[in-house]
Amino acid sequence: MKKIDPTAKISEDAVIGEDVEIGPYCVIGPKVEIKSKTSVGPYCMIQGPTVIGSSCNIIGHASIGTPPQDLKYKGEDTKLEIGDSNTIREFVTINRGTPHGGGLTKIGSNNLLMAYCHVAHDCQVGSYVVMGNVATLAGHVQVGDRVIMGGLCAVHQFTRIGSYAIVGGGSMVNLDVIPYVRASGDRVSLFGINTIGLKRNGFSDESMKKITKAYKILFQQKKLLKDALKILEEDFAGVEEVSVMIDFIKSSERGIAR
Repeated sequence: MKKIDPTAKISEDAVIGEDVEIGPYCVIGPKVEIKSKTSVGPYCMIQGPTVIGSSCNIIGHASIGTPPQDLKYKGEDTKLEIGDSNTIREFVTINRGTPHGGGLTKIGSNNLLMAYCHVAHDCQVGSYVVMGNVATLAGHVQVGDRVIMGGLCAVHQFTRIGSYAIVGGGSMVNLDVIPYVRASGDRVSLFGINTIGLKRNGFSDESMKKITKAYKILFQQKKLLKDALKILEEDFAGVEEVSVMIDFIKSSERGIAR
């Protein structure tokens, strides 16, 4: 059964699923879909086109699906998609996409966005991501699965953070952060492998040894990047974790943090 506070204002065009709870003074616009068992706390604003998955918990005072903060945006019908079982805390802001950026901002499932986080237009965020308080993604940022970002991080436009990386609080991320690493600083630098995170996510000791060895070849042996990549391709052929690192680096357009 839906539980909608009488002070909430919901567009007739919005689609509200079963067992959804909507708190006091929420404003939900047209072209919004909220799937079953999601809870929307007080004073939230949700604009469309936006789809929010099932079993999400939006605590309150969040602004979701709002227009992109892009001077080129002229009111086009762009989208926001949010997956299932996300927790979105107080005063989080998430913008829709832009036509020139693909038209879609997308967030996966089982994420925790702490208070005052911002996800800008055309971002692509994976699943099981934790963004600490006031962590901020500029436009077109890509964040892989199971990334952890400390509070007050800021990520530059068009930058990527690879899966299973952890970024320390207060970091300014201006270059791509490869998967599996610890990164921190202004501007961001690498500080080895995210050993604790990999263990928590079930990586075997053998896999972690290979990732560590690949990291050392890339960053600690004073080799040119192209030469280090060639060694990895020869010595770690068929090793999935290292192949992920190689592919990430080769596809980097901004360059990688070191």
